[in-house]
Amino acid sequence: MAKNKIPKTNVARMLDQMKVSYELIPYEVDENDLSAGHIVEQLGENIEQVFKTLVLYGERSGHFVCVIPGNAEVDLKIAAKISGNKKCDLIPMKELLPLTGYIRGGCSPIGMKKHFPTYIHATALDFPYIYVSAGIRGLQVKLAPDDLIRASQAMTCQLF
Repeated sequence: MAKNKIPKTNVARMLDQMKVSYELIPYEVDENDLSAGHIVEQLGENIEQVFKTLVLYGERSGHFVCVIPGNAEVDLKIAAKISGNKKCDLIPMKELLPLTGYIRGGCSPIGMKKHFPTYIHATALDFPYIYVSAGIRGLQVKLAPDDLIRASQAMTCQLF
């Protein structure tokens, strides 16, 4: 059995079903540093192309997802307005796994247990490809922004 075999995640299976072109890119996990910066160092890519997935809760809409560049912070006022809320906040970490099926550092906008409204920062469209989590720590999926938008049923907007 091959030692370096890349696992096929639910994200990859969903992209296969949709006939989306993508590449699975493994990286070394550091349990003490789950930041996008660590992933960028491993991949040798531009941090603006490595996107992180955040799950938020708004008092009107309920849960929703924001996908932003790894070096950015979501503006909660902007996220609330875009999602039709007066205010919103990041969900507590303990709710992430039961809600999405993903753990911190492995949360993908594709293939959550339930689909939530998803908003991707518009700068994703500035690049021929971007990275998001493939659904587990240690694995990113590289794909065209338009394919991510389609696969996650997202809209693009300014989130900061």
